[in-house]
Amino acid sequence: MSRPSRKPLLISAGVALAAVTLGLVSWQATAPEERHRGTTASSGSAPRTDPVAELAALARRDPGDKLALGRADAPVVLIEYADFQCGYCGTFARDTEPELVKRYVEDGTLRIEWRNFPIFGAESEAAARAAWAAGQQDRFTAFHTAAYAADAKAKGFGEERLTELAREAGVPDLERFRRDMAGEQAAAALRKDREEGYRIGVQSTPSFLVGGRPLAGAQPLEAFTAAIARAEAAARP
Repeated sequence: MSRPSRKPLLISAGVALAAVTLGLVSWQATAPEERHRGTTASSGSAPRTDPVAELAALARRDPGDKLALGRADAPVVLIEYADFQCGYCGTFARDTEPELVKRYVEDGTLRIEWRNFPIFGAESEAAARAAWAAGQQDRFTAFHTAAYAADAKAKGFGEERLTELAREAGVPDLERFRRDMAGEQAAAALRKDREEGYRIGVQSTPSFLVGGRPLAGAQPLEAFTAAIARAEAAARP
């Protein structure tokens, strides 16, 4: 798992339950669910908020979201916070994500929403803006695939390389792509994603929410299938 230098690390490996404190969610070690559900801090105090519900509410479910894949009303939403220079993010993108799309997105069970969370400096931020710009022409998924190819990280994410990736992804209007990449809307979208991540305590990439439950790191496929199954069961009326 890749980690930025800012703020103390609060994310543990594996599935974690989030504790809501002063509006911030710290990702901590797994604790029995019963300790958190429906309990009160003390006699007469207000009931605790449900941390899973708090995190599940971050799913945007916007049919027009260019950085999302799958039905807006899918029972399970997986949110990924990732950096294009993160090696483990690339591992997930190449080895695990395609199988999740095949098994769960295509049958309507799962929606994937990506959040740009660049933590490795200027080229990470440039790649995030480029991915957003590609999305404005409905080529985010193809750009995402190209940028996480096995040899992509080694070639860097300078301006010319990002244009090359956009061309590889089939972005039709490269002039518009360059304008969008450099524009304020791209910067604002990046800030929104990154601020959301820091607000809930994301400190490393890749980090995931599956139905509101944190899952940290590029874990084996089985960890994701188990998390999706649990979230799908919880979503049933």
